[in-house]
Amino acid sequence: MSTSISDFQNPIDPDKVTTTPGLLPYPHTVGSPAFAPTKQGVIRSTALKVMEEQCDMQMQQIKEQITLLAKQAESLRDRIEISKMIYQSAMGFQPIVGHVYHLYARTEGEFVLSMIGPDEWGRKVPFTFYAASAKLLSDHTWQIVREAQ
Repeated sequence: MSTSISDFQNPIDPDKVTTTPGLLPYPHTVGSPAFAPTKQGVIRSTALKVMEEQCDMQMQQIKEQITLLAKQAESLRDRIEISKMIYQSAMGFQPIVGHVYHLYARTEGEFVLSMIGPDEWGRKVPFTFYAASAKLLSDHTWQIVREAQ
């Protein structure tokens, strides 16, 4: 009795057989790795929570950087203002970078830059009032080191 391959009938229901087992979304043999279906809602909520945490942390860092930049901008603006005031004042000498000089007012709006500090004059200060002491920085802006009280 000879049987050919064309006479073979598979005892498994044809609806339960596939020609592309590698594309199945589940394991198809006994040796395949086990898997358990996941709840996509849990995965999504966990991912969203982690994402929100990371974004909040990065937003906080950006806010801190903005605060720092605002302080730096304010400091620079103050240096520009005092620098303009000093460069418009009378000065009888060439200021040296890194030294501290003192700004006085003779009259309203008329300022004088001096090498002599407010505590070094003795009995009488020859100016109307002391405005500030400032240090000449290397970029030729001035930084206030002491303000009038």
